[in-house]
This record gives sequence, structure tokens and C-alpha cells, in this order.
Amino acid sequence: MFTFTPLLGAHSPASTGSSSLLELDGGVKVLVDIGWDSAFDTASLAEVERHTSTLSVILLTHATLDHLGGYAHCCKHIPLFDRIPVYATTPVVNLGRSLLEELYASAPAAAGLVPASALGAGSGGDDSPQFLLQAPTAEEIAGYFSRINVLKYSQPHQPVPSPFSPPLRGLTVTAYSAGHTLGGTIWHLQHGLESIVYAADWNQTKESLLPEAAWLSAGGSEVIEPLQSPTALVCSARGVEKSHVIPRKQRDESLIALVRETISQGGKVLIPTDSSARVLELAFILNQTWRENMDGPHAATYRNTKIYLASKSAKSTMRYVQSMLEWTNEGVMRDAEAAMNAKGNAPASGPLDWKHVSVIDRQSQLERAMRKKHPSIILASDTSMSWGFARQALQLLAEDARNLVILPEKVTATNDGAASGLGEQIWQHWASGTSHVSSHSGVKVVDSSGTTLRFHHNEVASLESAETQLYNQYLARQRQLHSTQQGDNTGTGELATADLIDEAASESSESSDEDQELQGKALNLSTQMTASQKRKGGLTTEDLGINILLKGKGIHDYDVREKRGREKVFPFATRRHRADDFGELIKPEDYLRAEERDEIDGVELRDQTALDDAAVGQKRKWGDDGGRRNSKQQNNKRTRLDRQGKSRAPDDIDAAIARATGEAMGNGAQKESSALTNGDEDSVSEEESDYEPEDADFQGPRKLVYTTQELTLNCKLAHVDFSGTFEKRDFLMMLPLIRPRKLVLMSGSTSELDSLSTECKALMSRDGGDAEKQSVFAPRNGEAVDMSVDTNAWSLKISRKLARKLIWQNVKGLGIVALSGVLKTEPEAEEGDDAMDEVDGTAKKKLKLAASLAEKKLEREDPDARLPVLEPIATSAQAGVPSARDAELNLHVGDLRITDLRALLRAQGHTAEFRGEGTLLVDGCCVVRKGAQGRIEVEGGIGSGSNAGLVRRDHSNSGMGTFWQVKKAVYGGLAVVGGAS
Repeated sequence: MFTFTPLLGAHSPASTGSSSLLELDGGVKVLVDIGWDSAFDTASLAEVERHTSTLSVILLTHATLDHLGGYAHCCKHIPLFDRIPVYATTPVVNLGRSLLEELYASAPAAAGLVPASALGAGSGGDDSPQFLLQAPTAEEIAGYFSRINVLKYSQPHQPVPSPFSPPLRGLTVTAYSAGHTLGGTIWHLQHGLESIVYAADWNQTKESLLPEAAWLSAGGSEVIEPLQSPTALVCSARGVEKSHVIPRKQRDESLIALVRETISQGGKVLIPTDSSARVLELAFILNQTWRENMDGPHAATYRNTKIYLASKSAKSTMRYVQSMLEWTNEGVMRDAEAAMNAKGNAPASGPLDWKHVSVIDRQSQLERAMRKKHPSIILASDTSMSWGFARQALQLLAEDARNLVILPEKVTATNDGAASGLGEQIWQHWASGTSHVSSHSGVKVVDSSGTTLRFHHNEVASLESAETQLYNQYLARQRQLHSTQQGDNTGTGELATADLIDEAASESSESSDEDQELQGKALNLSTQMTASQKRKGGLTTEDLGINILLKGKGIHDYDVREKRGREKVFPFATRRHRADDFGELIKPEDYLRAEERDEIDGVELRDQTALDDAAVGQKRKWGDDGGRRNSKQQNNKRTRLDRQGKSRAPDDIDAAIARATGEAMGNGAQKESSALTNGDEDSVSEEESDYEPEDADFQGPRKLVYTTQELTLNCKLAHVDFSGTFEKRDFLMMLPLIRPRKLVLMSGSTSELDSLSTECKALMSRDGGDAEKQSVFAPRNGEAVDMSVDTNAWSLKISRKLARKLIWQNVKGLGIVALSGVLKTEPEAEEGDDAMDEVDGTAKKKLKLAASLAEKKLEREDPDARLPVLEPIATSAQAGVPSARDAELNLHVGDLRITDLRALLRAQGHTAEFRGEGTLLVDGCCVVRKGAQGRIEVEGGIGSGSNAGLVRRDHSNSGMGTFWQVKKAVYGGLAVVGGAS
């Protein structure tokens, strides 16, 4: 049995995320992808949370927001989710980690919002507070991805089930290249008789850096054997309605032509894209173009134009790519090997040496690069322009009409079809605006001409006092709900939750150690509760629950009647010792000798002088810090000296501080003020400091504040399709070669799914499918579809007589034999046995008796041990028994390729030409077709002369008609397997 359920992305134009659930026989559940979109709606992950406690394995396909954007959120906020085994390729793990680090560092909304329904009555509606959940830190994201099991392509693997999953019963998963992204995966799942191919997004075209999908074999005319004839093929339909599709080489040339046309006019080019997937293909094409033209006729233009990769995780992304050469296409690997083996004093530059691509990972660097007068190209994240550096770069270059924005893929609306985001409005303006075709690239270019766009921008703010009280009540209710749902299970995680809440005033080091023991909602609620408890924000006795015995003063009684879980057990805070992988942690200062103590507890110094530390309430002189110095006072030491009139010459430290703060190295405040006011902002030097003040650190709970901003566009807009997904024509050509028994379309808009499913139904029914049985499905989110097929399997035994007659043939490395026999429930007695009975009847009877007893014992242990036996067919005809001549002894086995048949017929002197897909016309009178099931059909017409279609004069090729010659060639290309009967 096999049931498929799409959880996200089906019939949804507003959501590009993808997530699906495969339920196999025996209760085995496999979750493929945990996608999200730029709306970051936590409600879209509710179905994933509902199935978490029954999941067995998780598979990831691509390192994009659409396929693993919700992975860290689920690990952080869903209990037990991080205990489920996850499998992916090395690039998906590394680049996915880089993507999510960039996401949570750039997009505050990615943390997710507290549902309005969970805040209590009266808090719903548009005016409900937008409280943020706790976002995973960079260390937590690294920990989540370090648990992922790494697989290589074409490596069958039997995964380990989750602790709460039933046995997998031989489930085998294998990863194959999908193209589209580096390390992108087509998953093949084999479970019993079920063979499932999951291909969410794939690209059959080999690109400059990325390989093509691994559907076809080395010859390129047939699908590789593991992916042939699966029980079900699961595929996406997103992007099949592309209006204008051009070949890859022409696409790359159009992009370079647009870029050259813009930079020749002194303009800048912005390409909003992702930060870890498709951006690699774009950066590779630009880097290769710059490297090839640095010594060409337009060398000056290329030298004065910089390529920037603007992303907060750009450095780690480039570092990962340089270490994953084996995942690129064959051409890149050959160039890299040639560069490494090049002889000479200086090593040759390899294809993954990003010499002409500069990394921008700070906002100050982006602003400085945009202020330069030289032309430049900026690859910035993200495509939606709702987060990342793309929106900031657009605001800086939107006013100049010389600049150009190239959209590499379609931006879909995430708010129920309404274009509210910046990227969505720009896409709609390009699609409907007044345009002209570029003379150099042939691409549609739209002039903005002062168009004003309104978009929403969100910022983070701290909660007010009334909001803090409401937020604390929400945390208390969630803690009680989580405790009640656990029932009588008062295990370690639950106690650790209470411990952390009760020890809010303990040292931060101790609390950080206990955080490692928590997971999911327990950890988040505890951490947020710790921060909120410091404010003492209006928690009632009902909110505190059983913890009132610890928190309340003078309270020693609590009513536990009709309570469940922790609420009926006296709270107990377990004091844990700090420990790591090497044992219990110790404090070295506890083991110092008296003369070695250096400012320990303010008692002794190395020179045996006591600290002059003022006690609480003791008076001290003005300027006396009582022996305590913090880093802020030390950094402002020069300012205090100048204020007191103690001037000195500037040193190296003053120079570093001046570069970081922008101040001049003068001795007086008047010189510093004049240096700040008289500075020219337009004269930006290359040695300007990269200092950038860190974002405000909001302690405790946070909220989102939305503002509406306006942006006036004067720049030009263009679109070059770099989405890297398959086209409808590619899919319709591959479907007859794959020959799936059932097809599932699981992602895309309603129009995309309906158009593709209609054509697939017609194609599968025309190629031999049953038109009455539904074989193409396009379910909606949450709709379970039964994908099981009628498969019957029988077990039997082959008698010794029949086994001795088998003639094995080797066909493509497999041993094949054709046989015919009569199925009987009782094996026939051998002739040798009868002779033995005549010679030694007594001994034989004893052996038969012992064998009968052993057989009865085996039947008691295994009822299925007695199987029917296949016996040879009798040579003499008997009533009701087939004879040997009735059996078909010879079979033709093999998969004849039409291309090979065409070459063979041409070698024999025939004219053979392709007419349509899978149709070969021979001598103008004979047609050869190959159906989806591999069946060869030969049709011959009536002609004249030696090439007459149906005329057959003799068995030689000279007098044989074209039809018979083609038929002979077809049978000659198949292997003849002799049978036994």
C-alpha cells in the first residue's frame, strides 16, 4: 500500500513551498522536504507538526527556501522533530545551512509570529499584536544540519527509523542528480514491491556549472534502469506555463548582452536571486565571461566593472562551493583537473576561482559599492526583495535611468494573489508595462518612467508593558498546555523545563548548559519565560500553576484535584553540574595558590597588595571607580584625558579608533568637529573602514512593526529566465521513456496542474494505458491519494527435472530463461527413488518416515513451507494436460533502440528518416513506431519494385520487400532466449 498526501504547495499560486508525505505499508511515513515561502506563515507548517510523532524518515531535495526553508523552524518549535533521521546530499546540507543562516540574520519575520488565536479572547483581527517567536541561533542551525545523514549519488541506503517509528521493513532510498541546484536530488524509494520516484524540481538541460538530471543513461536514448517503470512518479508542475522558452546558450548570451549594454552606458545591474542555489550559476557565468574578456578588445570596460555577491552568508557559500567540485558537471571538473595539472611557475586559474567576484556581507559595504561612479553588477538576495540586500540595493539605484534590474525568475504573490511585496509588484510592472526589445539581446526591456511602488516593510521592536503582560500569559498557558498534553509523563525534558523557569536568577553559564537538554517548545517556552519572568509581568496564580509553591511567598498549599501531569506533582528543581563531552567542568581559579591570585574576589593581587574596593554605601572621591573598570571606560580613556586637559600624541590605537568611528586624530574637540562637518561624502576611498554598528539587541520578547514605504522607479526592467526547471516539452518527452504506472503532480497553481495533467492523461492512455482507470492525480493540500497498484506475487518451487533443462541466456548482465511447466501441489516421485525402494525397501521406508516427520515439524513451525511445484510438461498428450509443443519455447528479449535500427537499415542501403517523436520512415513505404511500453510496431504499405512494402519473393534481402527486411532487422536486434518445458 502506498498513500501520497501533499502538505504544502498543491493548487497554491501564493505559496511556492513544497512538502509531501509518503505513507508506505506497515505505517512507514516519509516526509520529503519542509519548504516555506517569503510570507513565513507558521500555519502552513501545521500539517507537518501534526504528523511529526509518526514520521519515520525525512528526505531533502534542494538547498532552497522552497524545499528546506522550514527545517530549522520545525527543529526549534516542534517537539521530537529533531529526533527524526534526515537524509540529503553534501551540497544540500552545506548550502542549506548557509541559506538559513542568511535568512534568520536578514529577515526578522522568518522567526514566525505567535498565532492571534493563542493570545486569548479579544486579541484577534487586524489590530492583534505581532509577537515574534524565538528564532534559532546560528549555533542551533549548525547543530540541526550536523545531524543530517549525508548520501552520495547512486548510493542505495537503508535508513534508520526514528525512535517512535515502526520498522522500515527493508526501505531503500537512493539519490540521483536532479540538476536545478548543486546537489539537487531525485529520490528513488524501494519498499517491497513499491518503487517510487520523487522528482520535485529537475532540469534536463546541462548548464554552465550545474549538471543535468540523471534520467538518461550514457547513450542518452533510454532511462536508467532504477528509474524505469516505477509504481508512481511524483513530480512538480510549477513553471510549465512559461510563455517564452529559449535554449540555454541563447539564454546566457542574452544575459551577457544586457549586462554589456548597461555597463557600456555607465549604469549598474541588479540581479535579485537566492543566496545559495541559482546564484551559483549566475555568478559562474559572469565570472567566466570576465575571465575570458580581460585581455580582449573591451578589456577596459570589464576591468572597470565589478561583480558583487551581496549576501550575509556569501563567504561561507563560496567556501563550500570550492570544496564540492565533484558535484559540478563534467566540463567544470575537466577544466579544474587541467588547471591543477598545468605545468609552469604560476598555477593556472581554475573554473571555481572566483577571481572577479567580490563578496559583500555588510550593509556599509553595499552602500559604498553603490556610491561609486563606476558600473557594477550586484547579485543580491533575495528574489522576493522582502529581505536581504536586494531591497536595499534597489532603493539605491532605482532613481538612475541608466541602471537595469534583471529578474531571473517569476515572483509569485504570497498574499492570496495580491501583489504586496516589492518583488511581486516589480514583476507585474514588467509583465504589463510599456516595453521595447533590446537590439543587442532581443530581450523585452521595460522603462519604469517614474513609477511609484508602495510596499510593506517590517522592523523589530520591544514589547510595551501591556503587551508584555499579555505575552507572559500566553507563555504560561502554552507551558501548562504542553505539560497537560504530556499526561503522566514527567520525564527529563519536562523537569528540565520547570528547572529552567525556576532558576531564572541563576548564572547564565548554568542556564546555557541546561538549554542543551531541552528541545522544541519546551526549550523555547522556557527561554522566553526566563526573560519575561525578570520583568515580573502580571502572572496570576492560575498562570503559575504548580510553580506557585516555588514562586509564591508564604504559599504552602495547592489544590491538585482534577489535575494532570506536572500539575499534580510537587515541583522539584534538579541542580545539575556543568559538564561537556570530557566530563564535569571545573573552575581553574578555585585551585590557584594565594600568591597566584590576580584580582580574585577583590582580595589579593600578585604583588600582595589589597584592592581598594569600596563597599556598598561607602563614599568615594569624584573620579574614583573603586577598582572596577569596564570596557566602555577603557575605550573612552582618551576622551577623559582630553577633557581633563592632558593632551598627548596620537598612537596606533587612536588611528584604529579614528578609522572605525570616522573621527580625526586631533588633540582637540574643535578639530574633530571640523573634520566631521567638512568631510565630503561623495569622495569615498578604497581604504574606508568596514566598521558597521551591530543591530540593536532586543532582550526578551519582540514584535514586528509594519510600515508602508514608497519607492520611485526610473531604472529599466528586464527578465531572463534562470529558474532552471524543466519545460513542459521536456516532461512530455521523458514520460513515455520513464513509463510510470501512476503519475502524481504535487506542486503548482491550479492552471499549471490542470494543463499538465490533461496532456499527461492523453499521452499515457495513447501509449497503452487503461483509459478507464485513473493514472494521473493532482491532489490538493491535505488530500490523501491511494497510489497502490494491483500487484500479485506467488511463490513456487521448480522441480529438479525442470531445473536440469534450463538454458540460461546472458542479456545485459542478467541471467534470463524462458520455461513452461505444469503446476502441481505434490512433487512427482523421482525414478531413482523407485529403484531405491526395490533394492532396499526397509531402509528407504525408514528414510521416508524420517523425512515425513521432519516435514510435519517444519509445517508446524512455518505453515507456508509447503509450496506448489512446477513440473515439466509431459511429452505425450493426455487429457487435460498440455503437451510440450503447446508451450512457447523461444522468447525475444531486449529493448531495441530506434536510433540503432535506423543506423542498421542505413547500412543495408535503405533510406530511414525520423518523422515525429519515436517514428521512423523507411524507404517511404514502411513506418516503425515504439510505444511507451517498449512495443515495436511495423507498418508496411503496398509499393512496386524490389522495395514493395508487403511483397516477399524469397528469404534473401535482395528479393525481400521493405516490410520483411525491417521486420528481420527488428528481430535481429533482440536476444533469443531458448526455453525449457
